[in-house]
Amino acid sequence: METHGRFLNVVDVEATCWSGKQPADQVSEIIEIGLTIVDVHKRVRLAKHQIMVRPERSTVSEFCTGLTGLTQAQVDTGVTFAEACDQLRRQHYADSRPWASWGDYDRKQFLRQCDATTVRYPFSSLHTNAKQQFAQANGWTKGVGMHHALEIAQLPLEGRHHCGADDAWNIAALILQLMTSHTWPEAP
Repeated sequence: METHGRFLNVVDVEATCWSGKQPADQVSEIIEIGLTIVDVHKRVRLAKHQIMVRPERSTVSEFCTGLTGLTQAQVDTGVTFAEACDQLRRQHYADSRPWASWGDYDRKQFLRQCDATTVRYPFSSLHTNAKQQFAQANGWTKGVGMHHALEIAQLPLEGRHHCGADDAWNIAALILQLMTSHTWPEAP
């Protein structure tokens, strides 16, 4: 049995999006789940994962491809949202392991999509908003974007910004820096 505080899942999602108003016949859906596992005790990033998710009620716009690098053909090879949530629980212990994301968008997107599709929410209630923690650690009331936070922390952007797997990896680096400076909350 895994100890709750030993590992932390860092999650970043990409979803269908549009340059202007969302088309009336489409909804924003998760198309990529990036996940990095952090060993809290050893203070290292262990693994980077990417789960491609096939949208069911929207398509990937040209704007979305430009932002994320993901095409409709790529996401068409993905699993369903229900399968992705099941994979998060089975392979990454998402329903019992603490997790973090940059801001609250990812958590809320999962809640919205689970509610709309009657898919069981895959995560535990042990969520930390890393953007908020970074702001508090720097004495700010408002957070900054992940890319800007990396610049402030003097950490490199590894990979492509707006790639869920790469962003989760970069967010994990920021979290590790917060852990090192003792400004990350201790696991329950």
